[in-house]
Amino acid sequence: MAIKTENAKSAKTPTRAAHAAPRRRAKPNPLTGLAHAALALWGIITVGPLLWTFLSSFKTNTEIFGNSWSMPQEWRAESWGRAWETAQVGKYLLNTVIVVSAGTFLTMLFGSMAAYVLARYTFPGSRLVYVIFVSGLAFPVFLALVPLFFVVRNLGLLNTHTGLVLVYVAYSMPFTVLFMTAFFRNLPTSVGEAAMIDGASHTRTFFQIMLPMARPGVISITIFNVLGQWNQYLLPLVLLADNKEKWVITQGIADISVIAGYEADWPSLFAALSMAIIPMIIVYVAFQRQIQSGLTSGAVK
Repeated sequence: MAIKTENAKSAKTPTRAAHAAPRRRAKPNPLTGLAHAALALWGIITVGPLLWTFLSSFKTNTEIFGNSWSMPQEWRAESWGRAWETAQVGKYLLNTVIVVSAGTFLTMLFGSMAAYVLARYTFPGSRLVYVIFVSGLAFPVFLALVPLFFVVRNLGLLNTHTGLVLVYVAYSMPFTVLFMTAFFRNLPTSVGEAAMIDGASHTRTFFQIMLPMARPGVISITIFNVLGQWNQYLLPLVLLADNKEKWVITQGIADISVIAGYEADWPSLFAALSMAIIPMIIVYVAFQRQIQSGLTSGAVK
């Protein structure tokens, strides 16, 4: 009797395969094809000059000006040696690493602390302070060059890495505060409140609990600050003009380009450009996923 009942139920119950709705194929969208074509064109426009610069560093002057789009007839690394030693690109790279490391560290430290206070605490004038920070994004750095020069000179920090680092920090703070404030606002308040109940101080709550929770945002903003400070040329040109030993990589490349106009050592110039570009490409590729996850987590609450 039990067997008949089970057979009857199985006969009445339709199978999934019989009643499964057929999958509909997505209709081709011409806008999708246009978007892919635009992205492919953008990729070619972006990667093409970088690849051409790298290949030109292994050519001779005759090959560069003869058939610039051809492959090098012979892979010569002499230009890289001339750029590293004769043009002192190695020293300029070291100076850049020191300045950018110190500037990025201080920017993220002070920027994260300011953003945390503005995002989690309400006090008289907090909105005004936030607006003042963010308004720095709309202030062109060109307008501040002359007063900035005199301020740094009066502090005795002209032609020093310390003065350049402090200016980098001030220059990067508005961007850092703007985005880090959004990240801290999206973090759950219950975790911080539980830490305060357990006796944690405000400082300990920030450094041991809230800052690690905002790690995706910290990594993303750090990479953007590194890229911005690494490629900065105008501020070092004004603040380090008279001390060639303190120059950064952008000043060194500009100096090589001036020398190349007279000596025509274009392969060394392209080698120096490649040395400046490759580290940033490696950094971006290594932290690409963290940048994407950080931006999306900060945009969606």
